[in-house]
Amino acid sequence: MRIVYFGSGAFGLPTLSALRERHEITGIVTQPDRPAGRGGKLSPTPVGQWAAANLPGVPLLKPEKVNAPEVIEVVRGWPADAWVVIAFGQYMGKRLLEGRFAINLHASLLPRWRGAAPINAAILAGDVVTGNSVIALAEKMDAGVVYGQSKREIPNDMTAGELHDALAADGPALVLRVLDEFAAGYASGIAQDESMVTIAGKLSKSDGVVDFTKSAEECRRRVHGLTPWPGVSVPFRDEGLKLLRVATTGAAGAPGEIVDAAGGVVACGGGTGLALRSVQPAGGRPMSWEEFARGRRPMVGEVLGSGPTA
Repeated sequence: MRIVYFGSGAFGLPTLSALRERHEITGIVTQPDRPAGRGGKLSPTPVGQWAAANLPGVPLLKPEKVNAPEVIEVVRGWPADAWVVIAFGQYMGKRLLEGRFAINLHASLLPRWRGAAPINAAILAGDVVTGNSVIALAEKMDAGVVYGQSKREIPNDMTAGELHDALAADGPALVLRVLDEFAAGYASGIAQDESMVTIAGKLSKSDGVVDFTKSAEECRRRVHGLTPWPGVSVPFRDEGLKLLRVATTGAAGAPGEIVDAAGGVVACGGGTGLALRSVQPAGGRPMSWEEFARGRRPMVGEVLGSGPTA
């Protein structure tokens, strides 16, 4: 089949690579290059970078507004049997999509977790199972009919970054299956149950905090659900300490108090405790709690979260 691909983020790269092996990519649309790093040098999206290296002869478009008339004319002029959209980052209007079989890979079991951050939301909510959905593009965000889904369990020690990569790796098989069904003439979509919709809002750096008065389980979800971005940092001796991986346990102490310096156990609400497994000190590299403790010598009774994080 001839495929036009719309995408920007790294989440879609495994699927784009698989599409290249099985089908003909006739065009790629991604976000414009943006300033990145301290120098503000213009950098392509992960998809733009991958396409330039792996599909040099394929048209690559980087529009600021994909619904602009001149962009629509170019994109709709590319030969295609189907359009595949993954982590593109722009709303695609009716005029652009009209008459096209356009599918989107979304990282949740829709209608649960429509929106910008479904992977983070699943961990933050304590979901034990999530997955991917392939849906039709619709005017309402993530509301199209569902052509297929795949499921994946969420272990307690899995971070959002790890779940992102696992779901990205699951994407190719699901997308290819839906395309095969479409080519065979029996792809059929199931309408989403609007009464079951939940929304995964966009995250910001200000979300990267944890409240030790909550239970250890809630704190665990917070840390793992926001790792690696925006990340959860707490004050320790007037500098920030990023929490990367944790586990729940029992503990008795004031919220945020270190009750086991060797084991990295911090007291949380309800007589629960959070065992810090790996951390990253300000300006430093990720390390185990044991390594951190050897260098910083934390003491029982010290409190995390009692001072500035800057």
